[in-house]
Amino acid sequence: MTPSREEALALLHAHTTNPSLIKHALAVEAVMRALARDYGGDPELWGITGLLHDFDYERHPTREGHPYEGRRILEAQGYPDTVIRAIMGHADYTGVPRDTDLARALFSADELSGFVMAVALVRGRSLAGLSAPVVRKKLRDKAFARSVSREDVMRGAEELGVDLDAHIERVVAAMATIAPQLELTGP
Repeated sequence: MTPSREEALALLHAHTTNPSLIKHALAVEAVMRALARDYGGDPELWGITGLLHDFDYERHPTREGHPYEGRRILEAQGYPDTVIRAIMGHADYTGVPRDTDLARALFSADELSGFVMAVALVRGRSLAGLSAPVVRKKLRDKAFARSVSREDVMRGAEELGVDLDAHIERVVAAMATIAPQLELTGP
């Protein structure tokens, strides 16, 4: 049985206090729910996967800790293996293959949603009017949001089998549905 969103949100908050990490989790959740509709997945299951993909990162930010500690906690709480495998697969260094639409969607949503958030922050804290060409231009600027792997952004769309511009537009649209929670509604 899949735990509820409320249970997943409580787990996130029990392990994460950093507001930026919480907003990232909410953004990835929104993107995953949208992608579930596109790929015939269960929006609740996909949303929970996005919500919890980094829940252990604040306490275990190393390659040795994240997402391994999260896996241990999720297994102990009875989360479905499909969720756990997708979360493990979002980190290349775990060696867990992204062999489901859920896993590929999570990988494609993770870095790109963080990058879109960074672009929105420098554009007046707003997602309004944010388009693929604007995001692509910022992707070419290596000095901007340096911690975001451009390779992972590109590979995420490729593994999902979608055009990068279309994927960017989908991510922006999904995040816009929760813009107030992300504090990206402008001044």
